[in-house]
Amino acid sequence: MEIKILVEGGNMKPGPDISQKLGPLGINLGKVISEVNKATQQFKGMRVPVVLDIDTKTKDFNVKVLTPPATELIKKELSIETASSQPHVIKVGNLAIEQAINIAKSKLEALPTLSLKNALKTVLGSCVSMGVLVESKDPREVIKEVEEGKYDDLIAKAEQEMLTVSPEKQAKLKRELETIKAQLEKKVKPAEKPAEEKKEEGNEEKK
Repeated sequence: MEIKILVEGGNMKPGPDISQKLGPLGINLGKVISEVNKATQQFKGMRVPVVLDIDTKTKDFNVKVLTPPATELIKKELSIETASSQPHVIKVGNLAIEQAINIAKSKLEALPTLSLKNALKTVLGSCVSMGVLVESKDPREVIKEVEEGKYDDLIAKAEQEMLTVSPEKQAKLKRELETIKAQLEKKVKPAEKPAEEKKEEGNEEKK
């Protein structure tokens, strides 16, 4: 039988949920935790789906680690902990197209498509909901560029090897993110008078 669980990579801990699932089967919980933590070590700090394939007769089990959700992989690439609470007005990261393609490649097996190009569009869609820019642009604009074939050469290269991003490009994307964030703040937060000044104006009107 198979049991699906969601754990923190390399840091699974005992809890009532997993105990209720494994207890009746007579499976050694400590051994399961040890094996799962060993298998998910590379995804430390991320939420990872895991499938336990259990032989109920022998009590043996195999651990199958699935790819973390695209949102978790994006957060890891950007070294951020949470997505934006207001994705359309607050931006939390600026992903290089190479990073987005690498994430799409790692998710390809788990997605209902054999096309890396389609997988990339799915990842870009996740960026929209997270408040993450791609190449300093709205990910929806990048999706259009993907459909137009702008990144076909990079996608073809990624099918053979993982892509890299130069330190210079990463630094450039960070600078552009800060500029864009400052511009958005000005738009969503028009200049307001200090509270004390407003209070004084209100008192003047009452006189």
